[in-house]
Amino acid sequence: MKKFNIRKVLDGLTAASSSSSSATAQPGTPRENDVVQETLQSEHFQLCKTVRHGFPYQPSSMAFDPVQKILAIGTQTGALRLFGRAGVECYCQHESGAAVIQLQFLINEGALVSALADDSIHLWNLRQKIPAILHSLKFNRERITYCHLPFQSKWLYIGTERGNIHIVNVESFTLSGYVIMWNKAIELSTKTHPGPVVHISDNPMDEGKLLIGFECGVVVLWDLKSKKADYRYNYDEAIHSVAWHHEGKQFVCSHSDGTLTTWNVRAPAKPAQIITPHGKQPKDGKKPEPCKPILKVEYKTTRAGDPFMVLCGGLSYDTVGRRACLTVMHGKSTAVLEMDYPIVDFLTLCETPYPNDFQEPYAVVVLLEKDLVVIDLGQIGYPIFENPYPLTIHESPVTCCEYFADCPAELIPALYSVGSRQKRQGYSKKEWPISGGNWGQGTQSYPEIIITGHADGSIKFWDASALMLQVLYKIKTAKVFERTRGKEDKPSTDIVEEDPFAIQTLCWCPESRMLCVAGVSAHVIVYRFSKQEVTTEVVQLLEVRMQCEFSDVDSPDPGGEQTPTLPTSGASSSPQESEPHAQSSTGSNSSNGPRDNIPCLQVRSSPLKQSPGYQVELVIQLVWVSGEPPQQITSLAINSSYGLVVFGNSNGLAVVDYLQKTLLLNMGTLELYSPSEPYQRQPRSPRKARQPSGALCDSNDGSNPPEDRCKSPTSVKSKSRHFSKTVANDLAKISRKISTSSEQKPDLEDRFQRWWSVTFRTRSGYMNEGKAAARGSQNGVISRTKSAPNAYAKDNSFTRSRSSSVTSIDRESREAISSFHFCESLPRKTDSLVTPCLMVGTTQGSVIMVALSLPPGGDQRMQQPVGISSCGTLVRLKGGILTMALLDSTGTLLPPSYEPWYDPNASDEEKEKIRRRRPGSPPSSQEGQDSQFAVLCSEKQAKVVAMPSQTRVYKHNITETSFVLRADVVQMAGANCIACFCANGHIMTLSLPSLRPLLDVNYLPLTDMRIARTFCFSNLGQALYLTSPTEIQRITYSQETCDNLQEMLSELFTPVETPEAPNRGFFKGLFGGGAQSLDREDLFGETAAGKASRSLAQHIPGPGSMEGMKGAASGVVGDLARARIALDERGQKLGELEERTAAMMASAESFSKHAHDMMLKYKDKKWYQL
Repeated sequence: MKKFNIRKVLDGLTAASSSSSSATAQPGTPRENDVVQETLQSEHFQLCKTVRHGFPYQPSSMAFDPVQKILAIGTQTGALRLFGRAGVECYCQHESGAAVIQLQFLINEGALVSALADDSIHLWNLRQKIPAILHSLKFNRERITYCHLPFQSKWLYIGTERGNIHIVNVESFTLSGYVIMWNKAIELSTKTHPGPVVHISDNPMDEGKLLIGFECGVVVLWDLKSKKADYRYNYDEAIHSVAWHHEGKQFVCSHSDGTLTTWNVRAPAKPAQIITPHGKQPKDGKKPEPCKPILKVEYKTTRAGDPFMVLCGGLSYDTVGRRACLTVMHGKSTAVLEMDYPIVDFLTLCETPYPNDFQEPYAVVVLLEKDLVVIDLGQIGYPIFENPYPLTIHESPVTCCEYFADCPAELIPALYSVGSRQKRQGYSKKEWPISGGNWGQGTQSYPEIIITGHADGSIKFWDASALMLQVLYKIKTAKVFERTRGKEDKPSTDIVEEDPFAIQTLCWCPESRMLCVAGVSAHVIVYRFSKQEVTTEVVQLLEVRMQCEFSDVDSPDPGGEQTPTLPTSGASSSPQESEPHAQSSTGSNSSNGPRDNIPCLQVRSSPLKQSPGYQVELVIQLVWVSGEPPQQITSLAINSSYGLVVFGNSNGLAVVDYLQKTLLLNMGTLELYSPSEPYQRQPRSPRKARQPSGALCDSNDGSNPPEDRCKSPTSVKSKSRHFSKTVANDLAKISRKISTSSEQKPDLEDRFQRWWSVTFRTRSGYMNEGKAAARGSQNGVISRTKSAPNAYAKDNSFTRSRSSSVTSIDRESREAISSFHFCESLPRKTDSLVTPCLMVGTTQGSVIMVALSLPPGGDQRMQQPVGISSCGTLVRLKGGILTMALLDSTGTLLPPSYEPWYDPNASDEEKEKIRRRRPGSPPSSQEGQDSQFAVLCSEKQAKVVAMPSQTRVYKHNITETSFVLRADVVQMAGANCIACFCANGHIMTLSLPSLRPLLDVNYLPLTDMRIARTFCFSNLGQALYLTSPTEIQRITYSQETCDNLQEMLSELFTPVETPEAPNRGFFKGLFGGGAQSLDREDLFGETAAGKASRSLAQHIPGPGSMEGMKGAASGVVGDLARARIALDERGQKLGELEERTAAMMASAESFSKHAHDMMLKYKDKKWYQL
């Protein structure tokens, strides 16, 4: 058996997008096209990144500008995140992608120095809205370990792994010839290398004295002028950090054995004090037991009291399993503050930037692996500040994401008002100390909302207006269910190993505020928004049973007269025909028989107190059927005007009336087709040893029964395991699970593409597949076949194009429901009046029309059932259906009808005043004339179909070598278009209805499943995706937004006066007790120190020069700036020309004068007198 060829699969993903078949009109059809005036042109589109929100992924270093009040965080991937006041943040990236090991601000100068793990240093210009690199310096022969830039100095000290210290001029980014060699710094008698430089700092009171710490435990006080060591301080344990007392007479070192040593500068023989903050002190006076290393210590003094000593690490080794701690020692008190995550770095914020003055610390910024905490040192108990940044996106791993631009204006205040009651108490009452920068002056004023679903079942609403992000409101869906108290209580019906409440997909109607969510445990929850608190005595529950079995027919004959074999207990189209609900409530879960009619989660039986905000209206659960777990929910939609919610999976679809709390339709996918349709596939009977589709357990063989494979884990849930997996893991899994043969390779590439395309979503119904695949089962019996151990809902894309040599696993892939769209249309060719409809899209590319018959409003709506009838297939596309929409005859988008929001807990009179149905599309005036366009987009194609004639108007092949992951019909510049994101990284837009390509940019190759799961488009040219587990990247494909981006972005640098230097005092000035200054130019300049070796480091000019800023500028301001620069350059050139002309004239006059003098001198002389 040949190995699974990953390279060929990836070639299919990275191949360029192919739009070989341009939009073509069907011959002999639509004269409506001539009426539609399309206004969108390619000039309206441009793609660029806007802002990045969230916590910096894998942080590695941090720096703070105490005057500008700006915080900088570097990451292991070479990213820089800069934060100021709430709403002021910036993202930039080093091209190399190497980890940022240290950051140093040029305080109050609008510049930042970054040192990277690839031994390069970079100077960033922060005076522009998009920071750029001015200079870079790449070291060739030595590894950088530590950097130090003294306050108000232009000379940067760089320590290396070899123990040497080099000095760089940050203005020109050139090396000085002055070098401190390690062998000159240590004792001549020392036989071993001191190790890398771990610390560099100058004496606060004497800039000419440099303190150098080596890893081995040696500290050297170096005299820069005399170029020799004044003192050497030796200790047996390795050094991690050093901190000065502001008077420059003492310093503190932290060591690897958990001790702190305090040294007097003039007494190098032994430490003045040795303490072990967390060590047990023996009674016999012996040395305390060693503790964990103290990784960093800071020593800050106060004018009015005892100094602060802040340190991380140093805990005793017997504290196994204890969380990371920050220790604050103040006088005789020691406070140990536990953190939720390991500490990466911390900084103490002080009132003064001058190191030789009383520091007056007021806060500590603690950078954790997954959080940023700021502690208030000025209040008792050291409370933390309330963080204004959106750094809690990853509080629980994000499993799905939706983006809504141009929402109703009243939504954000409504969500904020209910969300403000959820805020925690006990924060510091002081203002957030990182308060630098200014907000942008953007003209973008429409409301934007982002909704994120999480692995713990929570849903967060975010205000994303004006390029900012702020959490508004949070829902905890897990409150609806019973909590298992321990591993013994864990129900055996769980179909996921962990995170049983994780959000799979969601659907939200901003106008009616109705929310519907589907979880991985095959459950759907319908929420209503209310401003009043209620207590629900009994949560409304509807259990749905979905199953359909097939007869043994592998190759259906579309042309034959064979009628499909329908399930024995047929799918019900009304509550009266469906199984009694009581039957599903009595399930069997005995050890002898298979599980049956058992839901995966137990709905809460006690009264549920529901705060103002989103409140549970109905819970729908799919149940186990004859020992088979429910299949995952792949699509979901809700319509407030009709009072219906519809969801589908690989078995079929179910329609629920959430007003009457009844199941209206439970039908297999095959039953939606009429028997005479060419797309009809014959059912087949199931095999005995069937593996649950989308199983969450990693079973590689079919020998274990389903009960063993999907049994609950016996260990407690681990939060460290994320909901999503990386592509590498998924590749490894699929390569293990799929058996390959030489003739199967082309088919496997197609299967992999199908597997990778895990996201089916439309504005009205979405599909989302991640690590945890839920399964569904619904009341009534629906089509069900055996599936592969790792078969996803999208394994089969287009049956007629597949190879004839495929295995039985591929032949048995089922057709799943991939998308829904509620509309008011003409479902049949003979219809002349619009009626409520449901468009159903499948993974096989079929679009099926379902007609809805709604009873009149009022009491009759609550008593009479909704009629549902399938109208057959509208059209067939290649690839699974991703999105559907409806246009009128003028090309205007016809959104689904909705019911305006009303408070469900308000009085009946108020409800009647507000409740009114939005008018639908106007009826067609002439029978037989097409009055609508149906817009349909699949993984491969887009089509526009005229209604009701159902003739194809336009067709466009989006891609041949890849597939579309996400597609949405969006509003843009007063018109509509289709926006697509392909697996090969291309972002494309197509005009409507003619499907003309308007934009095609190779933006982002799909490198992670997370991108596929979270990428979404919105109106007005906005889009976003989760670029890392903790960060959301927002992009725009609007030319107008790109032009105005400079004005919309926040400013990091603001002109601020540097505080005055501390007063030396009369006696200190008289007797020389104050700070000693040093003219570093005399020491490090080329005149005194000479030139450095050219082979040591290479200087690289950065793009942040004038040319770089010209390229970065855009919009009106950018044009003006460029014009101003051009005028300046022209004026400069004219000035130079004028100077040259004047010089030439002066030279000519001088030459004329000299010539005249020479002529006068020799005018009367004879030739022999010369």
